[in-house]
Amino acid sequence: MLNINTDDVCRLIELAREFHAQDGLAVPGEPTDPAGGWPYQALSPRAGNRAFEEFRTIINGMYPGQQQEVVGLLWVGRGDYAIEEWADALAYAKQAWNEATADYLMAQPLVAEYLTEGLGAHGHRCG
Repeated sequence: MLNINTDDVCRLIELAREFHAQDGLAVPGEPTDPAGGWPYQALSPRAGNRAFEEFRTIINGMYPGQQQEVVGLLWVGRGDYAIEEWADALAYAKQAWNEATADYLMAQPLVAEYLTEGLGAHGHRCG
């Protein structure tokens, strides 16, 4: 069961698609661990980008538990966890949580698709 507003997740998906559709965006691989110190330098040139900043604002406006659910959705959508392992995904997201959640999510080149898949696994769809 999700304890997050799916409309917010759908907006994050829209913003991520807009952001990653830009020319010249180079993300050097997918970070696998939000607490692992993955370099976010690829995102720093995009600071000030409207889609990126709105994405950050939405994520930063969430409680940590809500941010962890978004990360869990990404992991389910990416195939790191099956929907039956949702509690495990949330437990690890809680353990790995830090204040760079928005950057971690946006650094995933396929974040929009992963979040869409994660929502679908929970029986939700956007639009």
